[in-house]
Amino acid sequence: MGRTIENKQEIVAELKESLSQSQLALVIDYQGLTVAEITDLRRRLRPTGATCKVTKNTLMGIAIQNDEKWQPLSELLQGSSAFLLVQEDFSAAIKAYQDFQKATKKTELRGGVMEGRLLKEPDVKALGDLPSKDQLMAQIAGAVNALATKLAVGINEVPSSLARALQAVADKEKGGEEVNG
Repeated sequence: MGRTIENKQEIVAELKESLSQSQLALVIDYQGLTVAEITDLRRRLRPTGATCKVTKNTLMGIAIQNDEKWQPLSELLQGSSAFLLVQEDFSAAIKAYQDFQKATKKTELRGGVMEGRLLKEPDVKALGDLPSKDQLMAQIAGAVNALATKLAVGINEVPSSLARALQAVADKEKGGEEVNG
């Protein structure tokens, strides 16, 4: 008997730990999924840094009890729940789940929580439409390269424009001397 209580406490502690490292938690109804399909979902999520936890709603309820950041999850705790805990690249994780959903057509996204806010399915979809971390990094790198190119061109033009300005001043002074002389 004591063994199961310890086991539950272990699960709750593990859930708290996972939540503390996550930015986004999604709740899906996974009723009807086979073990192989859940394994497939986990495999798809792994490269994005997200994990899929299948646990009882009561245990997740205990894990989020005094945690303002995750409290809104309590509204999503019903039925067969699997929790997708996303550490950082939520766009890629949502896309991975959506691809899985298209393939199986068995799960239903109940919603999620991010920064203490309850997200409905359209909110989650909007997050999934944002560029992934890799895409953002590429865009930033592209912008930095473009800026560096502009700066390099600008800096290269400075000496010639400076030379022209000095030349103009020199010419003006020469011209001024001749008038005076």
